[in-house]
Amino acid sequence: MTERARTGLTLWVWVLFWITYAGLLFVEVADSAAQNAPWPVWVAKIGPLLLFLPGMLRDKLRSYIWLCFVSLIYFLALVLRLFAIPGEIWGIAGTVCVVIMFCCAMLYVRLRARSLRA
Repeated sequence: MTERARTGLTLWVWVLFWITYAGLLFVEVADSAAQNAPWPVWVAKIGPLLLFLPGMLRDKLRSYIWLCFVSLIYFLALVLRLFAIPGEIWGIAGTVCVVIMFCCAMLYVRLRARSLRA
């Protein structure tokens, strides 16, 4: 299968995905740094997000799909944090990033798979 360029809506969804992915990584890093977390906490919070990065950089759609499953854990943790500490900026920013990232990843997989089959 030949590599096809991203165009139109697929390109916009892909760019928005990477912005929110970077945003979620930033939120997790900043939160860990603010709490002076030990290294095992850093690995537990950031490792799952980085686990699928090589596959996503190679445009493997399965990596995007698996990241969506993992992002559900982040969503659950961030929503629980929002209820525990209402109005906290890291909880709000992380929740917004993970929701947009999830939606963009799923839409990207659908659009990209369709364009690769065409």
